[in-house]
Amino acid sequence: MTLFSDDRFDRRRVAGLAAAIGAISAVGTSLSLGMPLLAVILEQRGHSSSVIGLVTTAAGVAAILSTPFVPVLTRRFGAAWVLLIAVVLGTLTFPLFYVFDSIVVWFVLRFVFSLCLNTAFIVSEFWINALAPAEKRGFVMGVYATILSIGFAVGPAILSLVGSEGWLPFAIGTGLMALSILPIIAGFRADPPMHEGKGGNFLHFLTVVPLATFAAFTVGAVESSVMSFSPVYGLRLGYSEQVAALLVMAVAVGNIVAQLPLGMLSDRMDRRRLLLYIALGGIASALLVAAVSSNMLLLMVTIGLWGGLVAGLYAVGLTHLGARLSGSDLASANAAFIFMYSVGMLAGPAATGIGMDAMGPQGLVVVTALILVGYAVFAFRRIRKVPEPGVEGSTSSS
Repeated sequence: MTLFSDDRFDRRRVAGLAAAIGAISAVGTSLSLGMPLLAVILEQRGHSSSVIGLVTTAAGVAAILSTPFVPVLTRRFGAAWVLLIAVVLGTLTFPLFYVFDSIVVWFVLRFVFSLCLNTAFIVSEFWINALAPAEKRGFVMGVYATILSIGFAVGPAILSLVGSEGWLPFAIGTGLMALSILPIIAGFRADPPMHEGKGGNFLHFLTVVPLATFAAFTVGAVESSVMSFSPVYGLRLGYSEQVAALLVMAVAVGNIVAQLPLGMLSDRMDRRRLLLYIALGGIASALLVAAVSSNMLLLMVTIGLWGGLVAGLYAVGLTHLGARLSGSDLASANAAFIFMYSVGMLAGPAATGIGMDAMGPQGLVVVTALILVGYAVFAFRRIRKVPEPGVEGSTSSS
């Protein structure tokens, strides 16, 4: 069985999907290599944790500030051109971190680099959502999320092999970014349609499909907290540095394993209810992590389950968004989705850090579980209040 009914349209769509998925997966691998690399180098140069945190914050601020403008650029120039320019600029920016030592220059480079990556993620996810067939949208988004998760796991593995010294890690990161240019060029003729939509400005789309956009916020807050603090969680429980590092790998493996099954499941049931069930599963798995935290093997398994379920909110939320909107409306809503994810990434780790200072290591579980509870309550009330939407492409709020 083919993904599409018309063979000629098949080839165009497959080329477009391959272009967007291939490009953003290469970008994601480079990103997951580059971010810990930059942090390690700053640490080696004697910069404080506060300075390292501010450099990371500059990236988040850049993402939030740039997001509203991406739909405008996409409508004017087309997704393929915007994605290509973003990736090329990102490729040119990354090696400059090796060239310059000044922390001020690094702030500027981190800001510009984040602008490029944020634009690439927004445009590629819009491209994938726009070309995915309605009946297999969840499957396509599951494939995308799985490949991206693999890329995020490969980056740190590369860094562990080559180390942070010298030019080699920067050359590899730059090469991966450069490789992402090739599928974009190959899929240029499959640029998604950008017909005029019915919606309003960027802010309007924050609440057009609220279960999707608030799922993005929840994932941003919880996933960034788990990825950032799981090593600290392990160390404060008394485990070795090696075991603490393996907790991050367990979360990454959970992300890889969970995305495709959840995506396929979203093609067979009400995605709003699935978002609720995933949130409830995330709450249960978080509590289970705390309950088995004294057993290393069970902790690895449960934290992987926790990470996979939370990440599933992203793929299913993105699928739900694509099922409700199309064209320029979808481009704007995708930008709103990424915006909410970025806000969550800023808010979640800050709240979790405070929680762990106040409650000890289990503060990680308490704070992130409360965020998931908030989303689950919102989803439950939304499902009861708003009838299940009808056909795909509807812009009704859901």
